[in-house]
Amino acid sequence: MTEQTPEVQADAAHADAAQADAAQTDAAQTDATPALIVEFCGEEFSVLPGERFTVGRDADLVVDEDNAYLHRRMVEFAYVSDFWWIANIGSRIAVTVSGEAGTLQSWLGPGSRIPVVLPEASILFTAGGTTYEIGVRAEVSAFASVATEDEGGGDYTLGAVPLTPSQFRLILALAEHTLRRSGTGLSDLPTNAAAAKRLGWSATTFNRKLDNVCDKYASAGVNGLRGGPRQLATNRRARLVEYAVAARIVRPEHLPLLDEPESSDS
Repeated sequence: MTEQTPEVQADAAHADAAQADAAQTDAAQTDATPALIVEFCGEEFSVLPGERFTVGRDADLVVDEDNAYLHRRMVEFAYVSDFWWIANIGSRIAVTVSGEAGTLQSWLGPGSRIPVVLPEASILFTAGGTTYEIGVRAEVSAFASVATEDEGGGDYTLGAVPLTPSQFRLILALAEHTLRRSGTGLSDLPTNAAAAKRLGWSATTFNRKLDNVCDKYASAGVNGLRGGPRQLATNRRARLVEYAVAARIVRPEHLPLLDEPESSDS
């Protein structure tokens, strides 16, 4: 057996002490980390560091146990590497994460995750014909939001692509139920036929305009509006609503536009 010199023993003791101090520091930082607050339908849940909190059909937070299209566990929250993380732990459904007032937006495919870097965020996902929205609050300082003023007049813009008034009303009609809901919760996504009737259009007109809108934003880089080359995604309506609502392109104050006479545009 090789004997260690006093110098080696001293170095080893110093390394052990440093490792112990680092562990104590990490533990103290974890203990000092504020809880993550998850809110759904007016009910709040406090998630502490070291815990993993899931959302789904059969999870810590059950948002809808009767929706067979919803994953049993869809979203997971956990504190890892000094950040709270939002992870999509489903296998088919994408999740939209939006910062307060639309200051940040990310589209999380299955298996992806994103850190919570703003004090407040909204999480949206659609299963079957139902859209769910969950609120998240955390005391973080990675980024701060800057208030901006809305620009008045002109065409509406979504994903840096200008919209004609009829295209904007199409998105508004699809998002109407979500926008009329108060706070977080779930809302039904109208069918193409129901949205066309709401707008006073034929189904052919609605589908043509929806094709144009989805094609525009898919070309502009908005994810989830195409299922593959030359094939539009079957859940494009849900993704379009999630994007527009999360980015605050359509807001509750826009809803009266649905009842106004339609202007002529292509």
